[in-house]
Amino acid sequence: MAIRPERIVIVGGDAAGMSAAAQLRRMRPEVEIVAFERGHHTSYALCGLPYYVAGYVDDTAQLVARTPEAHRRNGIDVRLRTEVVALDLERREVVAYDHERHREYREPFDQLVLATGARPRRLALPGRDAAGIFTLHSLEDAEALATWLQQERPRRAVVVGGGYIGIEAAEAFRARGLETTLIEAAPHVMPLLDPDMAELVEQALRADQVTVLTGTPVEAFATRNGRVTGVLTPHGEVPADVVVIGIGVEPNSDLARDAGIALGDRNAIHVDQHCRTSVPGVWAAGDCADAYHRLLGRSVYFPLGTTANKQGRICGLNLGGRPARFPGIVGTAITRFGETEIARTGLSEREARESGFSIVVGNARSTTRSGYFPGASWMTVKMVAEEGTGRLLGAQIVGGPGAGKRIDTVATALTAGMTLEEFIYLDLAYAPPFSPVWDPVVVAARKLAREV
Repeated sequence: MAIRPERIVIVGGDAAGMSAAAQLRRMRPEVEIVAFERGHHTSYALCGLPYYVAGYVDDTAQLVARTPEAHRRNGIDVRLRTEVVALDLERREVVAYDHERHREYREPFDQLVLATGARPRRLALPGRDAAGIFTLHSLEDAEALATWLQQERPRRAVVVGGGYIGIEAAEAFRARGLETTLIEAAPHVMPLLDPDMAELVEQALRADQVTVLTGTPVEAFATRNGRVTGVLTPHGEVPADVVVIGIGVEPNSDLARDAGIALGDRNAIHVDQHCRTSVPGVWAAGDCADAYHRLLGRSVYFPLGTTANKQGRICGLNLGGRPARFPGIVGTAITRFGETEIARTGLSEREARESGFSIVVGNARSTTRSGYFPGASWMTVKMVAEEGTGRLLGAQIVGGPGAGKRIDTVATALTAGMTLEEFIYLDLAYAPPFSPVWDPVVVAARKLAREV
């Protein structure tokens, strides 16, 4: 009797899930791989959605890295519009619902990868379901918003939430010429930045005529004939013809929770550094899972596309028979508003203090190029280090074109466990079109080293 090939079932067809599938297929061509995706697309660039809405990207097809057909040609059985609704771990089966054929069925597995991603946090407020209110978390979301902008020709936009998606949505609306208001319940935008650095972002928003309302919770949405007309706050109504809600995401971990799989920080699926869950033969990766933080020494929920792709690869390597370990993250992220670049890595001043570190903090203002060179723009670097040892703990950067990606130098230093003195003497490239002779991140380190 023929032996049935091992069957790997993957729940989720975007970054983490399909990275795992592709890696596994390269290593083990004989296994069966079934990937369930409840949406219409696979392997697309979620981070590119605001730039499609802005008009910088012409077609959502440009955001698709690999189509379902391409995955199928690679021997991966991709099943679109099919949602896994339950896990039967005792029988080693998933329960799937095919939305096209309106039928439920079971699919057996030998090993299972949960890559269910995250979902936008929602505001359960009066008027939330009115036409003209959007989230921005899928290709369908972006297409629906772009269609609304084209057909309805709104003049006034409101963005609820001042994090990464909120900042990027505000840029998209300003790029289209809309009067834009950004509302944030916290005391400042970009809550992952310290207030002094967030203030620089708010200055950039206001300089581009975005009205910024911080410390302002949303109470309801005003509507007329089923369409949004405004956003209600304790300080009054903000008129709106279109609204984007971008108040963060939460992990799609319900399947795991209901099946008894252990959850971790913020209810993300808890995984070890091999991406194994608490149940043997069940793995998890991407925005549904937590990740080990190298500075904090514990797992945290910090959903990013870069981490999703890396964890997916780790899953694929382990399933393929090559033991692999994800060494962890340091919390690096970057975005922009217009010409202003915003980046962070490691721990902010607030996070470091809350985590019990004794720290020193310093800021440096410099230019992205030699000051005399055409095109030089301002940038501010804030750096955090451990008092006494001088060990780098984090940095934040806000500045003009060419500022943001310097955060990668600091992220590398954090990964290596470098001190300020070691960082200062890194052999960084210099020429006037690219940086001053002392790079701004090194200038910040030099100033901070005096305080250690």
